[in-house]
Amino acid sequence: MNGWQRIARVNGNNTPALGTQITFTPNGKITFNYSTFIGNDKPDTVSQMRYYHNFYAILNATDKFRITLGFDYCMEQKSKGSSKYNSLYSPVMIFHYQFCNKLAVAIRGEYYNDKNGIIIATGTPNGFQTFGYSLNFDYKISDNVMWRLEGRGLSSKDKIFTLDNQVSNQNYFVTTSLAIAF
Repeated sequence: MNGWQRIARVNGNNTPALGTQITFTPNGKITFNYSTFIGNDKPDTVSQMRYYHNFYAILNATDKFRITLGFDYCMEQKSKGSSKYNSLYSPVMIFHYQFCNKLAVAIRGEYYNDKNGIIIATGTPNGFQTFGYSLNFDYKISDNVMWRLEGRGLSSKDKIFTLDNQVSNQNYFVTTSLAIAF
């Protein structure tokens, strides 16, 4: 692997990394997943081992309603060769409802606690401790094309967001996307 969620390896990183994924689907209604990353995500000169765990479960309650529950937990060495670790965690919950073949809605709530900046460094006293919530509408244009409209809000312990040269602990935005599968 090249690192944690990286297409290309970090310059100066020659450390081997390992990723695993185990998926268990006992029936058509329930899926459990456990994924890991073990490795260094920095140049070898500052090598800090990272152990990242991702758990999630999907419950297809009905043909139209799905619930996803997830939890991430990560530990990374405080410094090269250290036996002490920084950690982060992130629970998430998603409710998805399929109105018809072409239209669906989802509500997502999550919390991300990366106080020591393992993944998201803010330079603030409390680091990245942020609640996120979103509402999205998906419209399936064709079998391989989907359009999404999403409203999202973030609320952080520290003022880490900037808009018009003003810092805030809140951030709201609306995005749209077009996904094409081939």
